[in-house]
Amino acid sequence: MSSKIDPITRSVVQHRLSSIVKEMGEAMLRTTYSQILNSSRDFSLAICDTRARLIAQADHLPVHVGALPWATLVVEERFKDIAPGDVILLNDPYHGGSHLPDLTVFVPVFDGRKRLLWTIVRAHFSDIGGATHGAYNPGATEIWQEGLRVPPIKLSEAGRPREDLLDLLALNVRNPREFRGDLAAMLGAAHLGERRVSKLFSEFGAPIVEAAIEAILDATEQQTRAVVSTWKDGVFFGEAFLDDDGHGRSDIRIAARVTKQGSDIEVDLSASDPQSTSFVNSSHANMQAAVAMAFAYLIDAEIPKNTGALRPLKVIAKQGTIVWADPGRPVTLCTSHPSNEIVEAIVKALSASCPERAMAGWSRRFRIAIQGEDPRSGRNFIWHLFQARPGGGASSGGDGYSSIGEWHSVGGLKFGSLEVAEVRFPLHFRRHEFRENSGGDGKFRGGLGVALDLVLETTKPARGNTAGDGVRYGPCGMLGGEDGVPHDYRLISEGRPPRVLRTKEVGIEIGPGDCLEIRSSGGGGYGPPAQRSAEARARDREQGLVTGDGPAGQGS
Repeated sequence: MSSKIDPITRSVVQHRLSSIVKEMGEAMLRTTYSQILNSSRDFSLAICDTRARLIAQADHLPVHVGALPWATLVVEERFKDIAPGDVILLNDPYHGGSHLPDLTVFVPVFDGRKRLLWTIVRAHFSDIGGATHGAYNPGATEIWQEGLRVPPIKLSEAGRPREDLLDLLALNVRNPREFRGDLAAMLGAAHLGERRVSKLFSEFGAPIVEAAIEAILDATEQQTRAVVSTWKDGVFFGEAFLDDDGHGRSDIRIAARVTKQGSDIEVDLSASDPQSTSFVNSSHANMQAAVAMAFAYLIDAEIPKNTGALRPLKVIAKQGTIVWADPGRPVTLCTSHPSNEIVEAIVKALSASCPERAMAGWSRRFRIAIQGEDPRSGRNFIWHLFQARPGGGASSGGDGYSSIGEWHSVGGLKFGSLEVAEVRFPLHFRRHEFRENSGGDGKFRGGLGVALDLVLETTKPARGNTAGDGVRYGPCGMLGGEDGVPHDYRLISEGRPPRVLRTKEVGIEIGPGDCLEIRSSGGGGYGPPAQRSAEARARDREQGLVTGDGPAGQGS
C-alpha cells in the first residue's frame, strides 16, 4: 500500500498529522484550569489507529506518549461498539493506564461508518482522591489506597455526555472545580483533533491518508534500522538503583540485558529486583514506555517517534518484578521511578554499543505537594513543586542543560512564572538560581540543578507530602564522567533544627513562615574530567557555575 504514495504526499500528510497534535496541545495549554497543566504542561497528545499503533505525537512527555499504544490496545479490546460521538476515559494502570493521576481521553475519528483513528489526550491531575492529597501516597501498600480507579468507560455516548459519571468522578477528588475544568479541556482538545483529522480525510480522501500512514511508518522503520545497524553488535549490561521504597527496603536494582544484532535491539529486564510493597513499582504500560524512551533518545532526533521507529525493538520483562508489578500493587511513582532507572540502565548498557550517542544520567524526580488554606481567599489549595528543575546529563555533544528536568520528561515539564505562582498560591520564592557545583564533572559537565528557598505565606499550618528519589544516588556519569550531586531538601522552621526531608513522606507539617530549602540534583558528566578544556573550566568559574573545589562540592 505504501508504494502507491509519492514522497511529497507522504510528507504533507505526515506534517499535517504532526501539526494537528501540536494544535491540540496549544488548546490544552490555553483552556486547562490547574497549575500542573496550564503552567507545568504535564500532558501529552497523540494520534493512534485502530491497531493501537502510534501514528503522530508532539514534543510533550515521552513517558506519557510511549504508553498510549498500550492504552489504545486495551480500549480496542474492551469496546466493539464504538460510535461517532463516543468518548472513552481511563486511568487504571492495570487497564492500559500508567498511574492513577494520568487520565486519558480517546475520541474516535470516522470516515463515514468506518472508524480509522483515535485522537488521544493524557493529562496528570493534581488530585485523584485516595488517602492523601496531591495524587501520591508514599504510605500505600495497595492501589486502592492511591486514588480513584477508572477502567475504560464511555464518558459520552453518541455525543451525549454521561453527567452521572462526571458527577461520580468529581465527587471523589479534593478539587472538583479544577477537575471538571481540566477534563473539559481534554475533551475539547481531543474533539479539536477529531475535526482536523476529518478535514484531512475530506481533502485527500481516507484511502490516501491510510496509505500515507503506512508509508510514514515504513519510512520511519527504515531510517531507524539504518541508524541501529551502525552500532556495535553484542550483548551488553547496565543497571541502576532506586534509593529506597519508603518502607524499609533500599538499593532496589533495575537490570538491563541488551542484545544488539544487525538492526534489531532486544531489551531484557527480567533480572530486575522483585516488586515492592510501596508505590515505586511500575505498571506494564509504563515499563514499555520507559524502554521506548531510552531507545528513542539514542536514535537520530529528526526521526519521527512513532510505531515505525519502535519496530526494531523487542522488550522482555518478568511480571512480579519492580518493572512490572502484579495487579493490585501500588504504582503511582512509576512514571518517575522506576522509569528513570529503566532508562538509565538501558543507556548504560548501550554506551558500549554506541558511545557517542549515550548521554550521562539525567536527574531523578523529587516532588512536594502542599495542601493548605490561602489566607487571601479562605479557599483550600493543592500546590505541586515543579520549580527547581534538576540538571540534565552531558553528552558527546556538550554540557548538559541546566534546570531542564528528568529522564522521563527531558524538558517537557515546565515550572512557569514564579510571579504567577506567587499570585495563585500563598508562596514566596525568596531564592531560585542555579545550584553551583551540582553538575557532574567530565569532558562535558552535567547540567546544574537549582537552589530554591520557598517560604509558606499562610496563617495556618499546611501539610506536605513528598514523592521521589535521588538523595543517595545521583545521576550517573557516562564513559568516565562523574555523577551529578544528589538532591538535598530541608524544612527550616523557627526555633527548630533544620529537618531533612525524605523522598517518601506523608503529613509533613509546614507552618506559617517556614522555608523549604530545595537543592535539586545536577546531571551526570560525560567523559574523563581530565579532558575538559581549560577554556570551559574558566568559563564555568567566570559564570559562577563552578566555585571552590569545583563539581565535587555539594552546592549551596
